[in-house]
Amino acid sequence: MIGLFGGSFDPPHRGHVELARRAKEELGLGKLVVLVAADPGHKAVATPADARLRLARAAFPDDEVVLDEHPRTVDTLRAHPEWVDPVFVIGADEFADFPTWKEPAEVLRRTRVAVATRPGFPRERLQAVLEQLDQPDRVLFFEIEPTPVASRDLRARLSRGEDVGAEVPSAVVQTIKTGGLYGPGRGYNSGA
Repeated sequence: MIGLFGGSFDPPHRGHVELARRAKEELGLGKLVVLVAADPGHKAVATPADARLRLARAAFPDDEVVLDEHPRTVDTLRAHPEWVDPVFVIGADEFADFPTWKEPAEVLRRTRVAVATRPGFPRERLQAVLEQLDQPDRVLFFEIEPTPVASRDLRARLSRGEDVGAEVPSAVVQTIKTGGLYGPGRGYNSGA
């Protein structure tokens, strides 16, 4: 079974890595494709796509990491008919917004959605989304431990020259240093 895990990864952090690890473990995924959104349709990114691709490859060395040129999930799925009934892995926060995605019914027709939930996330929010879907049986849930870290905060800390080694895999930290990313004076160290 193939899993798909998309994001802007600006930068990727231990929360991303843990979510991917748990998805592979819980869902029995034989392969995980990490999709780095070149130009995400739902938020602005300022860090160049090629830099985020390098960072994601450092964060997920055992997985296939590719640049996704499609701003919307449904368009990515349409472009890859070779992915037969994949599982698209997302967090509970993203699933809460799933009905606002472009063509959510078509997304569910083309992929199952695996939602990583965490203790304390309101179950009623998840249930409310399920009730809005035509195919709620195409949604799976699995538990993860919360990882209180956000890429936005990491970019701000990096722009101040602070150490983020506890929140970011060492290979990603090295890639950030080698590429001169996010440091003081960089034009793409804040934002969404």
